[in-house]
Amino acid sequence: MMKKNRKRNGIYREKDFYIFVGLWIIGFIAFTLIPMGYSLYASFTKWDGVSAPQFNGVQNYIRMFVQDERFWGSLKNTLYYMVVSVPLNIGIALLLAILLNKRLPGTNIFRGIIYAPSVLAGVAVYMGWTYLYGNDTGMINHLLYKIFHIIGPNWLQDANWAMTALIIMNVFTCGSVMLIILAGLQDVPAIYYEAAKLDGASPFKMFIKITMPMLSPVLFYVLIMQVIGALQIFTQPYIMTQGGPMFSTYTFGLHLYNQAFRYYDFGYSCALAWVLFTVIMLISIVIFMSSKLWVFYREDVD
Repeated sequence: MMKKNRKRNGIYREKDFYIFVGLWIIGFIAFTLIPMGYSLYASFTKWDGVSAPQFNGVQNYIRMFVQDERFWGSLKNTLYYMVVSVPLNIGIALLLAILLNKRLPGTNIFRGIIYAPSVLAGVAVYMGWTYLYGNDTGMINHLLYKIFHIIGPNWLQDANWAMTALIIMNVFTCGSVMLIILAGLQDVPAIYYEAAKLDGASPFKMFIKITMPMLSPVLFYVLIMQVIGALQIFTQPYIMTQGGPMFSTYTFGLHLYNQAFRYYDFGYSCALAWVLFTVIMLISIVIFMSSKLWVFYREDVD
């Protein structure tokens, strides 16, 4: 009798599982898997978004790698933005998290102040930064001259400084990364630090031997998410520079958007999207493979 009841309960639990998961599976198939499949098919067609797609084989990819002069430039700009902004963002977020992990008066206020820009990030904020970067009326150049007596560059109109301006702006949105790292720091057991102090370990050695290994899974997650976000950068250059000056901030996402919604070449834009997907996947695989060398979990540390 008990075996029958257990079997019956197991069947009911299985049905409940499929009922709850089934809605997500349906949504995933309808709104993700099918559009991705159609996008892959469209990447092998000539399609203006209105008329029926015309199959043209790998012509879009040949055009991309051989004929499109903006493809390599936009990919180079995007990779440069990722290589510079991601370590900078994570490094500053880690430093802020360590400072704000102290139990001092007003710490919670500073946490909120640093986290706020990442919540407010959007079109209005990017337009505000455009005014801050203004050559004559911008507050940044005004402060540089008043405090350091430095005449600031024309940030968004100078090809040598435009990408740097976007990277600096991105640093001010590291609040969400800081919050995740801070949660990881607070999850490190205090007993490890107490034992290290008894052994005479210095603060720097405790940071290297305890904090970083225990924090490595959090940093691994943050690194993956930051890399994916950086490779998909679009809104900032679209609002602030439109890819200029001299295509110095012309990113891959902006190139993809222009091909689709400016030139109505949706087949080619789908091919660009799949190349971007491939780049993100390859870089993610490299990071996952390298994680065996620097990511340690609780059982590894113990």
